[in-house]
Amino acid sequence: MKVLNLLRETSTLLAPMFCAYCSSFMSFFLVKLQVMDGGPDPSLYPLHRCKTIHVVRHAQGLHNVEGEKNYKAYLKPEYLDAPLTQLGWQQVDYLRKHVHASGLSKRVELVVTSPLLRTLQTAVGVFGGENYMNGMNALPLMAANVGNSGRASISSLNSPPFIAVEDCREHFIETDEDVQWKADVRETTEELAARGLKFLNWLWTRKEKEIAIVTHSGFLVHTLSAFGNDCHPSVKNEMGTRFANCELRSMVIVNRSMIGSDVSTTNYPGKIPSGLDRLVEEEAPISI
Repeated sequence: MKVLNLLRETSTLLAPMFCAYCSSFMSFFLVKLQVMDGGPDPSLYPLHRCKTIHVVRHAQGLHNVEGEKNYKAYLKPEYLDAPLTQLGWQQVDYLRKHVHASGLSKRVELVVTSPLLRTLQTAVGVFGGENYMNGMNALPLMAANVGNSGRASISSLNSPPFIAVEDCREHFIETDEDVQWKADVRETTEELAARGLKFLNWLWTRKEKEIAIVTHSGFLVHTLSAFGNDCHPSVKNEMGTRFANCELRSMVIVNRSMIGSDVSTTNYPGKIPSGLDRLVEEEAPISI
């Protein structure tokens, strides 16, 4: 119920990126929703009330290897901030190649990541600069061999800015370091979903229009499950199916409220220069 109330209050719509196009002069986003009765129900939204997000689950972590053997391993303290495995780093390398080949690396304006090590490593490995070298005119994003990765330092040269945000991390687990944890209470899936919606609303306070988000499977499953109920089941399934390690999906957020409202950069008001409307008489063609 808490999640449904948040959806009503925020009026946020999430849809796969391929469902849209925009036009010039007055720019809109056309999102094609197919309602449950099977009939098409297209919706039109101003382009400046939309953001494109590229959602990424972290690459394989050490906890994933142990968790596949025994699910209870996910709750062990030693795996709460697990680093990537060597296979995980290979997954990062492959996604990085895709991000550059598809042109995403040039379009992403901001990278938002969970503050846990596996998401930080994935975010920097995919969207960061090249290997850092002494004398380079850019600060390193990641030092060498972080998490015993055996990887070289990664620079910030030609990379977008990065922000680590608590609200997009995995379930809060009770530890001495977990400052957001409520004593003697485990975060429920509904609370996690509500935190996810709070995070999406925070995105509207950002000026960037194209944002990459690197986070966790549980966070994505429970957050995205709140969306797509007015879509065809295949569309909802496309958004909400559990992410594989290092999987990327591109979506759009449509702001149907006034949260973070900004001015369009592409709309044109017309009537410039202004003046009285009048008909222009054309001369009749001269017969020869």
